[in-house]
Amino acid sequence: MPAGRALARVSLDAVRSNCARLSQGPKLCAVVKADGYGHGASQCARAAKAGGAQWLAVATAVEAAHLRFEGLDLPILVMGALTAEEARVAVEADADVVAWSAEFLAALPPNARVHVKLDTGMGRLGARDVDEASAVVGAVAQDPRLDLIGLMTHFATADEPSDDFFALQLERFTPWAQEMQARHGELLVHAANSAATLRDPASHFGMVRCGVAIYGLDPFQSDPAEHGLEPALSLESYVARVERFEPGESAGYGRRWRATEPTCVATVPIGYGDGWRRALTNNCQVLIDGRRHPLVGTVSMDNITVDLGAETGVRTGDPVVLIGAQGEERILAEEVAKRLATINYEVTCALSPRVPRRYDP
Repeated sequence: MPAGRALARVSLDAVRSNCARLSQGPKLCAVVKADGYGHGASQCARAAKAGGAQWLAVATAVEAAHLRFEGLDLPILVMGALTAEEARVAVEADADVVAWSAEFLAALPPNARVHVKLDTGMGRLGARDVDEASAVVGAVAQDPRLDLIGLMTHFATADEPSDDFFALQLERFTPWAQEMQARHGELLVHAANSAATLRDPASHFGMVRCGVAIYGLDPFQSDPAEHGLEPALSLESYVARVERFEPGESAGYGRRWRATEPTCVATVPIGYGDGWRRALTNNCQVLIDGRRHPLVGTVSMDNITVDLGAETGVRTGDPVVLIGAQGEERILAEEVAKRLATINYEVTCALSPRVPRRYDP
């Protein structure tokens, strides 16, 4: 019997290996926002550093402060929007911030280190007008309170290889970055996310910002092995009960599954309270005894039920793998994401704090 009802195992060796693969070129910035995409921010940040990462990136000032509290000493970039108070927290944590407006610059505390963002087509944060972005760069360079560190953008469709918008964004960003460097000297230029890093060296510049890839998740939503990446996270539970079901008997709320023939059903103590989404009702498989078995019935907050078939050797206490490998079979986060019509990193980010993380060195 396992020690707990559900467990996420995180291989720090996989994170190190993935970072070593991704750092063969420009500087690697390991993105560890959202608690390391559900994997654990500080633990994965240390592994990323060991694998060659020279920077870390987060979305919020609190995330930066947490990394400093945990003893991380790499440069940190806070990429998200910040209030004046949040900017103060970021700067006090010795983290860099992103700017795109004169109003934001005026609210920054002294000694802020600034990266100016040009919105080349993501349509979210950043100056959409090249002249406006250039003016912000100039304002930072002329302000004795501030340090101009870098230039950046963010690609909207790098993970869609057949889409040409990626090239258009790159064509817009590159000459602007070159012009700003000609005016203001050597700056850290960065644009590539995981997909762009794997897709096109022209997007690399001085640093790449990799998130999903460092955790061994495929930014193209296929198979990470195709890019030499190793999934870091596996999700496990165990069989809490095995019962015989006769035709017509049902499992779960709403009786959304009923046995059509004699079979055995396992109850597994994991559910949407742990991040195993209710939309996986009658819509995924799990691994037990090295074989795939269908999840049947409604995913509840705390339990799922699994059809084992009429003849089974599965017993109470047997391990269940929801993401990961067992025997010769494996279930990738990408497979779960396809069933949910979402992306792999939403699957890992959704794992709740109720699921403990165990870190394998």
